Formats: sequence, C-alpha cells, structure tokens
Amino acid sequence: MNLSSPCNLFKGAYSMCLLIFSVVIIMGLIATRQTNLSSDAHPAAAYVLIWVAIGWLTMVEGGQASLVGLAPVNADLYRESHPIAYKCTKITNEGDNLDRYLLGRQFMVVLTVFSVNMSGGPLGDAELWGFPSWLSGIFLQSGLAMILFTCNVGQLNTQVNASLCMLDYINTYFGLFTLYVAMAIEFSGLLHSSYLVQMLVAALAGKKIESNEDPRSVGGTLFFYGRAFASLAVLIGCFAVTLQALFNDQTTMWEGVPAWLAVIVFFFLMSVVGMLEGMQIAFFAVAKIPASERGDSMWSKKTCELLFRGEGYNMPGFMIGRQLCVVSCMFFIARVTSVDIAVGEDNIFGVNDGLQELFATGLLGALITTICASISWQLVASAFPLAFLANPITYFLLRLCLLLEMTGLCGAAWLIAAVHKSIAGFQRDEVYIGTAEERAKGEMGDDTAHGVGVGHMAKLPGFAENAPKSLKKLMQKDPSIAQYIESQVDKMENGEN
Repeated sequence: MNLSSPCNLFKGAYSMCLLIFSVVIIMGLIATRQTNLSSDAHPAAAYVLIWVAIGWLTMVEGGQASLVGLAPVNADLYRESHPIAYKCTKITNEGDNLDRYLLGRQFMVVLTVFSVNMSGGPLGDAELWGFPSWLSGIFLQSGLAMILFTCNVGQLNTQVNASLCMLDYINTYFGLFTLYVAMAIEFSGLLHSSYLVQMLVAALAGKKIESNEDPRSVGGTLFFYGRAFASLAVLIGCFAVTLQALFNDQTTMWEGVPAWLAVIVFFFLMSVVGMLEGMQIAFFAVAKIPASERGDSMWSKKTCELLFRGEGYNMPGFMIGRQLCVVSCMFFIARVTSVDIAVGEDNIFGVNDGLQELFATGLLGALITTICASISWQLVASAFPLAFLANPITYFLLRLCLLLEMTGLCGAAWLIAAVHKSIAGFQRDEVYIGTAEERAKGEMGDDTAHGVGVGHMAKLPGFAENAPKSLKKLMQKDPSIAQYIESQVDKMENGEN
C-alpha cells in the first residue's frame, strides 16, 4: 500500500486508531479476568501467553515468506553476509525439507492463533468500563478486537517486510529456532494423516507426487506409515471428543446456541477456511498461464476477470481480505471447539483429569483445523485448480475478501511494517544478492525448478496437457526435455523463430 496516497494514509491512520483501541480493550479484559485463561488461571499468565504467541506468530508468518522466497536462490550468494539465513535455507533446501517445514509451520499458525484466543478472547458475558452494549457487541462479542490485533500485529505487517527483505528477516536465531520447531512438529507424525490425503488426491488427479529424495527404505516406509495411521487415529479421536462436547454443550460456544446449530457452524466455518486456503493455491496456480487455459466455465471467467483486472492489484487485495476472513473463522472455530467442563460435571468419555485438561487447551481444535480445514484443501486445490475456479462460491468469497480489504481495517499493518523496518534496519534483498537477472548474468542464477508447497504435485508445462502419453512420460522422466520444449514454445510465441 502506497502510504503517500491521501486515501491510503487515512486508512492507515484510522486503522491504527482502531488497533490501539482494540489492544487496550484486550489488555483490559485480561486485567479484569474476563478471558478464558485469565479467569481460569491468572491475568499474568494470559499476558505472557498472548504476547509470546503473537510475537511467535510474526516469525512463523515472516519465516514462511522468507524461506519460500529464498528457495530458488543460490545460498552461496549470502553465505557470508547472512550466516544464520544461510543455515536456515541449507536445511529447507535439502531434499523435501521445505515441504516438511511448511506442514509443521501450518500447525504453528493455527496453534498460536488458538493461544491468542484463549488468552485474550472475551467470555460470553464480558463487559468493560461501562461500554454501551452496541460497542461491546462490535469489539467484544463479534471478536473484532481480537481479529484486528492478530492480523495487523501478528501476520500482515511481518509478511510485508519478509516478502521484500527475506534475508534480513530470517537472519536471526529466533527464525532458526522457529524452523527447528516446525521441523520437529512434522517429524512427530502428528500431521502425517495429511500425507494420506495427499496420496488420495494425487491418485484422483492421476498425477505423480514430486520428491527430491531417494525412495524410502523398508524401515523408513514402516516408520512413515506408522506415524500416518497413528495421526489418523488421533484425528478421529479429536473429532469424537469435539463432537461429544458440542452435543453436551460443553464448549465455550455462546450460551443459547443449540447443539445441532453449533455442529453446523463448526463444519461450515471449516469449509469456509478450506475454500479460502484452496483459493489461494488455485489463484497462484493460474496466475502465470494464458487466460485461454483458465477454464471455460462462466464462473472461471468471472473470477479470473475480477482477480486479474487492471494492474493486478486485486491479487494482493484478495490476500489481505483472505487473511481477515481466515483469522475471523479461526477465532470462531476456537470458541466452538474449546472444551469447557463446568464444576461437578463428568469428564468427556470419563477420562482422567489430566487428559481432560489437555482437551481444554484447544489443541484438539487446532489439529482438526490444520488438517481438515487447511492442508487437505490446499492439496485438493493444487491438483484441481480449475475446479476451484469453476465453483461459484469462489467468486463470491473473492468479492467478500476484496470488500474487506477495501475497508482499510488492516491499513495499520503497513504503518507497523514501516516502523519495524526502520528500527531493524532491514534492506531489500537486491542490495545483497542483486536481482534475478543480475544473478543469472553472474552465473549464479536461480533454480526455477525448485518445488514449493506441501505435497506439491508434479506438473507438466502448460502446453503439454494434450501431448501424447509417450511424450508426457519422457518429460516426466527427464525434466530437461520439458524445459527445452517449453523454451522453444516461448520463442515461437514471442516470434523469435
């Protein structure tokens, strides 16, 4: 966002005022023990957790932008200038580690957002400083204060800086530690049921799953599938506990909401989050292909016309509006799925108190959301991007996201990013490693064939979808052939041959 524009400057200013007001409200709720954690434990615990969670969320979001963006860049270019960033990318660029990091990182996003909600989310009957009911309804009951706080402070501002200053942003031990945690989460196998979804989607799409590693040994295969099926069992258990709590009215869902409606809201919100996650993948998948290849459906054409209209500003606008939608849904899902047993009531399924305390942490809802409302939908969209474009719901959600972005509610993120960049002394990556064209001239060009994304599917060049099967197999076996044919097609399209 260009802050020199009077309109954008106004949006940034009023957004900052709303953000400051929201932060004051949240801190006041904690002080008066009107949030889940402050009422059950102590306000000090809530203060510590909410700021630790929001601070960690900044690195989780910024780290993704940096590590994904630096994946194709030759790491030797910044080995001396940014040694910690070099350590990070040496890990993620080895084999399929980038995929593993992104999988673990997705769970960290959901978990930190759930932690913020547990620390600062208002109780159902929260009242503060004599605010009129309409003001409490807007900022407290609707969750607007929490949404503005999380999006502006924890997510969008860090994405702004990390997308342009990748090296400086990730060149910290905090970033390296966050990477290790994400890798450890993936290694634990907690999310390995996602790989089962990946295999199913690949089979349905008739596509090969890319891997930068040698085939697993027998022991490695047994270890992998053991974790995958254990993860599936845990996921089923999480659903069982959550649905039992919903039907018994033992969650933090607002009072008066019937159990059947709470269950419907739960699955509806997960579907909305899933659609938004899938839309992001589908939009990026078709961004660089000709308009003629983006599908013949009326809704595909309407969606792409709106998304790529004019100078293409609607794509980043969608990303901002999408962030608002996703965080809003996650806060509501956290409220719906957080188990809350009243004093004297029996524990769910008669488990012991220690396990019941685990249920109350929100970890179960975080795991369900990560696998079923995020990763699974991303995998489906990566295999069937045109099907997502042809869905009318995609068009209406795109409209909603653009409307939310237009309100300027997240304008404060740009101001925070500018202040952070100035204090930290961040510089654009071109200062250290030059542009992609300069790197190519210096024989240190980018590795454009580097795969990115959780369980990314092997994709043939756009022109090859209707190629003979023998040619497809040959291009899959030897990527250099596909690159050569792609280059020849580009030359013909540009009139060079």
